[in-house]
Amino acid sequence: MRRFVLSSLFVLLIAAAQAGIVVAETVTIVIKTTAGDIYLELLPEAAPVTVENFLKYVDGNHFDNTQFYRVVRMDNQAQNNIKIEVIQGGVNMDGEESAFDAIAHESTETTGILHKNGVISMARLEPGTATTEFFICINDQPELDFGGGRNPDGQGFAAFGMVVKGMDIVRKIQNMNTDSPPGTELEYTSGQMLIDPVVIYGISRVSD
Repeated sequence: MRRFVLSSLFVLLIAAAQAGIVVAETVTIVIKTTAGDIYLELLPEAAPVTVENFLKYVDGNHFDNTQFYRVVRMDNQAQNNIKIEVIQGGVNMDGEESAFDAIAHESTETTGILHKNGVISMARLEPGTATTEFFICINDQPELDFGGGRNPDGQGFAAFGMVVKGMDIVRKIQNMNTDSPPGTELEYTSGQMLIDPVVIYGISRVSD
């Protein structure tokens, strides 16, 4: 495992350098799913509030038996003028109360972590409402950065790490069959909900 961590960190350093991010410390995690494992490096120095929040849910096993339930592709967002490509998962799809309070919004203007291919970021409604829901970018998504047009408030989303192994799994999930669940109240997700959600067995830290 030590060899993998070192090699994944090397990949991260290259990606971070391309994005203009100075990486001094990282935390490696693995998302274990029914579709395969996804390894990520989180960036606590660049996005301390967001990473600390995410790791509280990880360390408390709150992601056990949750789901990737939404995928956004170029072919299933006709209702959006500004299109993105992501997969989304988390704990509170059904609106249940979060274990911890919502966190302050760390924009890409503050962190310098842009929404590049493989970057993980927090889903939210208004700024300061993020709790457990997260998404992973497929291809570069500048419209999700600060000043981007996907969210009308222009604040973008809070990116806090990136995939270092398993983008093939991310893409496989994105290409799974979707539909609109009966009685959905969220028009903006129409056609984007997985017919068979991908189970997240759990998310854990990867030790040295």
